[in-house]
Amino acid sequence: MKEQMTTDQLLQGLKHYRRIARQDMLRAPETPYPQAFLTHAESRREVYAELSAYAGEHAPDEVTLYALDLYRRLPFVTGTPEPEHPDIKGRENALENYFLLVGLDPKTRREARSKRPKLGAAPEEAAPTPAGETPAAGG
Repeated sequence: MKEQMTTDQLLQGLKHYRRIARQDMLRAPETPYPQAFLTHAESRREVYAELSAYAGEHAPDEVTLYALDLYRRLPFVTGTPEPEHPDIKGRENALENYFLLVGLDPKTRREARSKRPKLGAAPEEAAPTPAGETPAAGG
């Protein structure tokens, strides 16, 4: 990660991303797949709101660890047709935008991506990290 962002900078960046997602929600009817586009934008907006809420109570580096954990739990849907799985694709896009915002090392993102479950994996494979535990690093 680059130089550490302050909580205010982080919240400002997330607010900017939420605004973009809101604009995308409004223009969804003009797209080839209106419902998928709307769902994608709504999912992004939800992630930005979730990260903002988390940032309100945690240090920026903890928010990034939380975002990486969310990213690791997302089912892998890359390569599916455009209108399929817009909720998952929206969450993925939002988290990747967040990683760009904070300047996360691309290698760290790739490592997290490689741990993502396949679509339709058993729930225990994609289970969240229990509260109070830190996501495992490396491995």
